[in-house]
Amino acid sequence: MNTYETLSLEALEEHVLLVHLDRPEARNAMNTQMGFDLRDLWQEIYIEPGDLRAIVLTGAGDKAFCAGGDLKERNGMTDAAWQRQHAIFEQAVLALIECPVPVIAAVNGAAYGGGTELALCCDFIYAARRARFALTEITLGIIPGAMGTQNLPRALGERRAKEIILTGEPFSAEQAFEWGMVNRLCVDDRLIEETLATARRIAANAPLSTRRAKRVISLAREVDLHSGYALELEAYNRLVPTEDRLEGVRAFNERRRPVFKAR
Repeated sequence: MNTYETLSLEALEEHVLLVHLDRPEARNAMNTQMGFDLRDLWQEIYIEPGDLRAIVLTGAGDKAFCAGGDLKERNGMTDAAWQRQHAIFEQAVLALIECPVPVIAAVNGAAYGGGTELALCCDFIYAARRARFALTEITLGIIPGAMGTQNLPRALGERRAKEIILTGEPFSAEQAFEWGMVNRLCVDDRLIEETLATARRIAANAPLSTRRAKRVISLAREVDLHSGYALELEAYNRLVPTEDRLEGVRAFNERRRPVFKAR
């Protein structure tokens, strides 16, 4: 795995990766370099996931998950420079969406603008009770540009999404949980522990099955029921002849934990 200027990576055990957005002095705001780093990380995993089976994404420090785009860096940017930077962010979120390995967002503090969008691009979200969310772009004369207008209504419905985006008002982790955007609320100092426990549970399952299930579930919202079922059956039947399927059934009958090898 490469090293990155704005991200810190920690391999936990054999199959779990903990990724920190690592600009705590800037509340982990996304500057151009972080855009490059996130894009390159997700693309690297897409090309060669290796033994990775689950990833946790969080923010360095205890104040912010990600404050969104770095407005200090953006101050005075020309239109062309702004759009060039945003194109890098676009590539980063698209690469995250396409990451074959499940990614859990552990939102440890403020997630504003692109921070909320980044969390929404993950497969699901755990949040500390101190976390706050907002899509504030409309107060800056723009709109969400990292899939916020697409992922937010899918997460909590069109009417709630319109209220959040059109007002730019922050909302609490409790509200995000109540509305269905956050999967689990955690005591602040237990967030990473609980998120990693879920990541380890995922990593203990058959990785080929996990990756195919993630892909088919993601496609479910894009296609009609019968087309989605056809994709499910194709994925299912591709897994039947794998060594992991044989190992799973064998381990069940032998009353032991399976040892999956992604084959």
